[in-house]
Amino acid sequence: MNLSKYFLLLLPLQLFSQKVSPPPAAPDPKGTSATERLAGLDKRKKCEENSIVTNVNCRSVGPSVMSGRVVDIDANPDDPTIFFVAYASGGVWFTNNNGTTFSPVFDNEAMVDIGDIAVNWENSIAKDIWVGTGESNSSRSSYSGTGIYHSSNGGMTWEYKGLPESHHIGKIILSKTDHNKIWVAAIGHLYTPNKERGIFKSTDGGATWKQTLFIDENTGAIDLFSDPSNENVLYAVAWHRERKAWNLVEGGTSSGIYKSTDGGDSWNLITGPKSGFAQGENVGRIGLSIFQGDPKMIYAIVDNQNLPLDSVKKKDHLSPNDFRNMTKEQFLSLDPGKLRKYLLENNFPEKYSVNAVNEMVRSGKILPVALADYVSDANSDLFSKPIIGPEIYFSADGGATWKKVNTQQLDGLFFTYGYYFGKIWVSPADVNEIFIAGVELMKSTDGGKTFHSSNGANQHGDHHAFWIDPKRKGHLINGNDGGVNISWDDGVTWFKANTPDVGQFYSVNADMATPYNVYGGLQDNGVWCGPSDYSPDLSWYDDGAYPYKRVLGGDGMQVQVDTRDNNTVYAGYQFGYYFRVNKTTGESKQVRPEMELGEKPMRFNWQTPILLSEHNQDILYMASQKLYRSMDKGDHFTAISADLTRGGRAGDVPYGTITTLAESSMKFGLIYTGSDDGLIYVTKDGGVSWTRISDKLPQNMRVNRVIASSFVEGRVYAVLSGFQWDNFSSLLYVSEDFGATWTRIGMNLPMEPLNVMREDPVNENLLFVGSDQGLYLSFDRGKNFMRMTKGIPPVAIHDLVVQPREHDLVIGTHGRSIYIAHIAALEQVNDTIMGEAIFAFDPGSITQSISFVTIGGDEKMFPATYASLSWYCGAKTITTIELYSGDEKFLFATAKDTSEKGFNFMQEDLLVDSVNAVAFKEWIKESGKPPKAAGHGKYGLVPGEYVLKFTDEYMDVKKIKVHVLAATERSHENNIPLEPGENIPSGK
Repeated sequence: MNLSKYFLLLLPLQLFSQKVSPPPAAPDPKGTSATERLAGLDKRKKCEENSIVTNVNCRSVGPSVMSGRVVDIDANPDDPTIFFVAYASGGVWFTNNNGTTFSPVFDNEAMVDIGDIAVNWENSIAKDIWVGTGESNSSRSSYSGTGIYHSSNGGMTWEYKGLPESHHIGKIILSKTDHNKIWVAAIGHLYTPNKERGIFKSTDGGATWKQTLFIDENTGAIDLFSDPSNENVLYAVAWHRERKAWNLVEGGTSSGIYKSTDGGDSWNLITGPKSGFAQGENVGRIGLSIFQGDPKMIYAIVDNQNLPLDSVKKKDHLSPNDFRNMTKEQFLSLDPGKLRKYLLENNFPEKYSVNAVNEMVRSGKILPVALADYVSDANSDLFSKPIIGPEIYFSADGGATWKKVNTQQLDGLFFTYGYYFGKIWVSPADVNEIFIAGVELMKSTDGGKTFHSSNGANQHGDHHAFWIDPKRKGHLINGNDGGVNISWDDGVTWFKANTPDVGQFYSVNADMATPYNVYGGLQDNGVWCGPSDYSPDLSWYDDGAYPYKRVLGGDGMQVQVDTRDNNTVYAGYQFGYYFRVNKTTGESKQVRPEMELGEKPMRFNWQTPILLSEHNQDILYMASQKLYRSMDKGDHFTAISADLTRGGRAGDVPYGTITTLAESSMKFGLIYTGSDDGLIYVTKDGGVSWTRISDKLPQNMRVNRVIASSFVEGRVYAVLSGFQWDNFSSLLYVSEDFGATWTRIGMNLPMEPLNVMREDPVNENLLFVGSDQGLYLSFDRGKNFMRMTKGIPPVAIHDLVVQPREHDLVIGTHGRSIYIAHIAALEQVNDTIMGEAIFAFDPGSITQSISFVTIGGDEKMFPATYASLSWYCGAKTITTIELYSGDEKFLFATAKDTSEKGFNFMQEDLLVDSVNAVAFKEWIKESGKPPKAAGHGKYGLVPGEYVLKFTDEYMDVKKIKVHVLAATERSHENNIPLEPGENIPSGK
């Protein structure tokens, strides 16, 4: 590799010594009120009403086979081939053919982020449906809802029913006798305390609500059940949890089960100290299930976060915590055998032998705590903390007393992240048959004493929803992080019902192959790659090969592609575990910076940023709290910065991490970083010196993107988000002087946290923004934004990338997989075009195609001239499109269109029909060029120059030249045999 052009920037790194001054202190951001959020919905409507891109289609390219997280299933008990599925961030879907196909029924509402659904199956027809928005699993991507919605016509239309401050809905219970009576369990805000959590009751169909159970501002209601024989008896589950960006408190003394005997008007705690139920300061999430045969029989699963009594490590085994407060003298007196075992078990490199480490401590080069830091990070407590874990309790007297029943240790069900699970189900027919959900789906046939796995082939892990057929034993429907799985033989075998495109992408990218491929990392579903021209359907079953292929497993994160070969891919999973992958051979090698013994532990973000340099794709950047650079494709890394964050906070979640990287395409060594604690830094010399440039921006906000402009060297954009403070402001800024000063843009954007911004590579004024609820664009560099809605629901947009050759915007959603919008016409927009009454965009050269079609046993050749037409109208109008010869002799009128104000599109086959053939034939006769019959009285164009004339109803005219190239023959493998008299396929 020739590094001469980079040498002057690299040399000083051998000598640099950085001191980054501490950032100024700032108060934590405040959350957003429900009033402000609802006002934001009105602002969103204005972005739609004022949009001139309503016809710009976002086409789905899948994928669907890996699906996304399911949070609830509600099936018809009389005909379970009919059911609804709620996806965490993909909306509500309906099937009436046992999951063969699904239709979305909630896509026109404010958001598609779902916590729970409840259905009244009257006369086997689902008309009365309630949806609670905002997932209750409390994960990193559990988006906040706006409350409750109701449909009285099977999901065709919806009515908003309030509870806007609930944010996350755990459960909805509907009365079987009074359809105006509803109970709701609200878990409340995810990141901040609030009072609008607990149990709410309505007796007037959701017109008004009464909070009947409130415990405290950090304890909400996660589950809710009614006695199937007496709906005045209800059981509610309270859960104390506090999530911060840096720490997750998963339990507390206020967690417990409450019972009501008066229809939910009053409640009593039934899991007090004398009940036999789990106690302590760390009682976590609880799930309930009532046996239908005897409603006094109740099972509960509890995530017991308390320490086990035998949690003290044996004296012959060293753990990282042993070194935390160890003195130098104590370390040097350690048994060498125990130390050697610790070094081996924790994969210390060979250079850190017992003798070498002893010498480092003896000389004062390191302290004993360094041996803990080397193997620890902010995840240590989250993943390795010793806890009791899941426990199963049973009550035979309606919750008056409880008894722990599991004799089998279940710590592998949740590990330490029980906040993500916590569900239990008892069979309607057998009180001893129960299922519990976690990483695995597990089943007990002895009343919870022992369990065995019910996972099988075609079944994903991480389970959240389950339905047991009350009338057919063995029929089960399971929802998990990989979609919907159905079994008819009691879990022995499963099949996937994964036709909806509901993948939860964190990132997307595109290569430069022909056709180009799209890549992306998904929540709990790895990294995948597939063709950009894919149209989701079921035809792939014919050859058994799904068009998308898995590149890596785990939670898929960012992807970089070496476009020199379109084969070398850099991808990975959570917390900075990345690999260099050869797509052809499948060979992979881990690429990750290594720390030295004595350094502070590296803090990697959940979605650790990586970046291939546009200047040389052998150069790979990767970041923890520092920025690292590799000059050899990730084989070796060198730190080129000090800590570029606020230094982290004590907790069990990595914080004080770099979240975004950007290198200027205009200048090598001009690099920006952004962190989750609100800091942005810039270096203009490849890392020799760094300047903090975020002091004048809102403080402590997460920096989701920093974008270095490709048009002006000093221009940089910043996307900030306050979602980890329950702050939903849309924060977008631009600087023209390398971040010395900032200007807020996008002031008309609604109250939705922003995830990504992308500058178009052709038109510097064209910006795209993705929020938690949709896609926006601006034609004036951020002064005004409008919403893109065609084909795409109000889903979270996590990533955007423009494929420059094809002029495509690739849209990565966290809940509805990947979309592509063709933006060639948008890239041509300027003030002149926007001032025109009508303007037509150049479609480029049009190549004819030839189809061989068999009619009555004879093979016929038919031409086709498909043109992708696009035009702009200053007002809504009727547009007539006519075709003229190159010397502007009228040939025929090809189409009429009811055109919207703004952009309009049409795919038109320029064939001459018999009605319009007179002028065409005369022109052909004059030119001496024989027409090509297209059958049924139609004629194809001969190659050459033509003019398309666009005329609106006000007689405004725009002409564009069109060049038709000679036809190319389609493969005989694509022949379509037709019987005499049948229509010839149009190909559209």
